[in-house]
Amino acid sequence: MALLELCVFLLYSRFSIGSVNYSKFLSIKTKDITIMDWKIVFPQKEIDLLNWYWFERGFSIDEINRTHALAENFRYEDAVTLGTATPTDEIRKSRIKWINNSHNEASWLYGKMLDFAKTANANLWNFDLISSPESIQYTEYREGGGHYGYHLDIGQGSASHRKVSLIVQLSDPSEYDGGDFEILRGMNPEKLPNNQGAVILFPSYMLHRVTPVTRGIRRSLVLWVGGSPFR
Repeated sequence: MALLELCVFLLYSRFSIGSVNYSKFLSIKTKDITIMDWKIVFPQKEIDLLNWYWFERGFSIDEINRTHALAENFRYEDAVTLGTATPTDEIRKSRIKWINNSHNEASWLYGKMLDFAKTANANLWNFDLISSPESIQYTEYREGGGHYGYHLDIGQGSASHRKVSLIVQLSDPSEYDGGDFEILRGMNPEKLPNNQGAVILFPSYMLHRVTPVTRGIRRSLVLWVGGSPFR
């Protein structure tokens, strides 16, 4: 019996008052019951961590033209993949420009894109978003196989802070063939909307790709919004 009296068992009980759950931990020691701790558990908001969000007409034609004019202030460079310093056409074949937020004409663009991220995050993921330290990427996929194979937008360095990826479709789909933006949430890829001016947002840890462009040029913007590490 003495051995049994030394054994301590944990009993977890829960009840609710209004919209707040109260949880108590009870320590059972043979015949006597002692309340060890009280803990308030607030209701959890349901979120969808494997879904994407979009704005069908996020950018007007005038805003798209204004974006192209802004991009003229920056130089093209061959795109590389995360963790590499040289282009690898087998994985990614495209040209990019970095639209720096220090440019006088760029503030409206950053503000608009960050507003989209704030709205999407509030509706779907509820991530702890703090900042967007990286520049906006102006991307061009050209006919002849311009593409980007399946990849994640998270990684080491600055990419470790990314939580939400945002894409703006600048080109009219009649201007090119191929160049589909697809995400992979299961066994089969899912083609996302490609109408001109569409804004698509998704968690940066989701697999996605751009299929090869066979005719014309597909142009888009990319921005990542992040914060403290996932926990």
